[in-house]
Amino acid sequence: MLRARRIREEVTQQVSQQQFTTFTVGAEEYGIPILTVREIKGWSETKPLPDSPPHMRGVISLRGLIVPIFDMRARFGHGITECTKTHVVIIVVVTGRLIGILVDTVQDILTVETQNIQPAPQTDRMVDNDYLDGIVMLGERMVSLLSLERLFDVSKVADGTLRAGSGP
Repeated sequence: MLRARRIREEVTQQVSQQQFTTFTVGAEEYGIPILTVREIKGWSETKPLPDSPPHMRGVISLRGLIVPIFDMRARFGHGITECTKTHVVIIVVVTGRLIGILVDTVQDILTVETQNIQPAPQTDRMVDNDYLDGIVMLGERMVSLLSLERLFDVSKVADGTLRAGSGP
């Protein structure tokens, strides 16, 4: 009985918590669900594709898979990232497809009580609120939780137009 109760409590606690991988773009900190992250790797040059939007850096071959790489700074409308060896690509799964997101740094793995995720207020931040699942305050830190599905329209990546999240 006691063991069953403990297991039930652990499951309840896991449901009431969410984990995020956090990263920075400029001075802003963002989080994405940890279960979407497949790999974190250092920056390497991409092969540009013709007719790509400015936020698509190109593609890389990842163990034989062609993976499009998107520049998060450019995606948020703040110019192309001048890449250095300290920049990082996070390989994520978005609606069944692998994509890479170019970020400045990977920060942390964050475990958050679901009730501590606040709705995104209407602000003048780098990211359009349509792409935010919420905000978490951690002392002085504010982490914006991103919806990768809304940020990247993967159907357009799949059909070859490669216009991730580029409007309706």
